[in-house]
Amino acid sequence: MAGHSKFKNIMHRKGAQDRLRAKLFSRLGREISISTKIGGPDIESNIRLRSAINSAKSANMPKENITRAIKKGEGNDIDSNYEEVRYEGYGPSGAAIIVETLTNNKNRTASEIRTIFSKNGGSLAETGSVSHNFIKLGKITLNKNIAKEEEIFDSAIEFGLFEFEKNKEEYLIYCELKKYHSLIQIITEKFGIPKSTELVWRSNVTVNVDENNSEKIIKLITSLEDNDDVQSISSNLQNNAEIMNQIKN
Repeated sequence: MAGHSKFKNIMHRKGAQDRLRAKLFSRLGREISISTKIGGPDIESNIRLRSAINSAKSANMPKENITRAIKKGEGNDIDSNYEEVRYEGYGPSGAAIIVETLTNNKNRTASEIRTIFSKNGGSLAETGSVSHNFIKLGKITLNKNIAKEEEIFDSAIEFGLFEFEKNKEEYLIYCELKKYHSLIQIITEKFGIPKSTELVWRSNVTVNVDENNSEKIIKLITSLEDNDDVQSISSNLQNNAEIMNQIKN
């Protein structure tokens, strides 16, 4: 019985991982399609598409999925008629949250995002009321085992480092948008393909979520993550990494 229970736990964990992987690929595919639709399929001239493909490769998205997403963006498929809509709001402890979505039904998405905020101790705000305290940056994540910290830091500082962080397993490099792709290229040539690359909103004004509200903010962000139209979530949580780790686990 113990072996059977262990097997069930493993299969449950694998099923959860497969669902997360499928959801990630879906989001990456949508971003590739809309990047192609907006700027065309040439990755040299379409910076956004190049970033989307870099992120897909970092996530080990199959090449055929990437090609299919590009073709979808080139066509007039109704499924690729997405609009970008950004929502800004506040969560428990006054945490500022930016939610970026791709949707083919703005009314549906607005209603769902508003409901998620209100059910989890938060509220939506006017566009611009939150993001004026944020700056959009490129974020490059590297596994620690690929190189020494000094090597990574020196390379990043030479080619446009904005901020450098680390945790138990990763190095996190933040840079200005105009230097984002050249830095990815330098990092890739020197150390290999990054663990992930993405564009994020970053705030210098941070808040710390108190213990009483941590469960609420985790539920809020998890619910937003689970929404099919949500592409990315940024916040000014001081303990954001700890909270996101709890959400992932």
